[in-house]
Amino acid sequence: MSNTSHIRDNSMYGTVADFLRDKIQDGSSLSIVSAYFTIYAFNKLRDELSSIKELRFLFGEPSFIGGIDPQKTESKAFELTETGLSLGNYLPQSEVAKACADWIEKKVQIKSVRQSNFLHGKMYYIENGNSEDALIGSSNFTVRGLGLSETANNIELNLEVDSKSDCADLKAWFDNLWESDQVEDVTNEVVRNLKNAYQDKDPEFIYYKTLYHL
Repeated sequence: MSNTSHIRDNSMYGTVADFLRDKIQDGSSLSIVSAYFTIYAFNKLRDELSSIKELRFLFGEPSFIGGIDPQKTESKAFELTETGLSLGNYLPQSEVAKACADWIEKKVQIKSVRQSNFLHGKMYYIENGNSEDALIGSSNFTVRGLGLSETANNIELNLEVDSKSDCADLKAWFDNLWESDQVEDVTNEVVRNLKNAYQDKDPEFIYYKTLYHL
């Protein structure tokens, strides 16, 4: 169907990835709230994300950095694996992890809330000079959550926000939480764990680690 709606559900109303690809420009500044971040979602959007000026990423849960399947645990994590991908998509994990770590070191600051079950909302805010766009709803920064899977995307419920005043309110809300003592910077720990995924690991180790997480 022709999508004139502001809903993004990864189905008949379009995907969150389409929103991001449409709104991200060279030099964009992004602010994201999500419980998960996977390197495979990063890889799918690598061209767009490589062109941004900066990203502030806020984890909605204090547990991060792990190889835990988000479909099988309540722990939220900075994921190296992604449920539902074929083995072929897992094999370049080392290269993708390195590219993601390099990108984070150059352009990304990551914080996490200190208290579990404190922040449940998801938000994607994009600033391009004097223009602002935002999306709020249920989608995490994963392949399925953004609608990037070729086979089995999550059915989500997100709403694109294009009102200037509402976008300004969302940015102010994010800024207040970002600068509060309820969050802590975890950028270095994220990068360190990503580097552990590719440094001093031979191909056989990566292969068996990948099989373990299927």
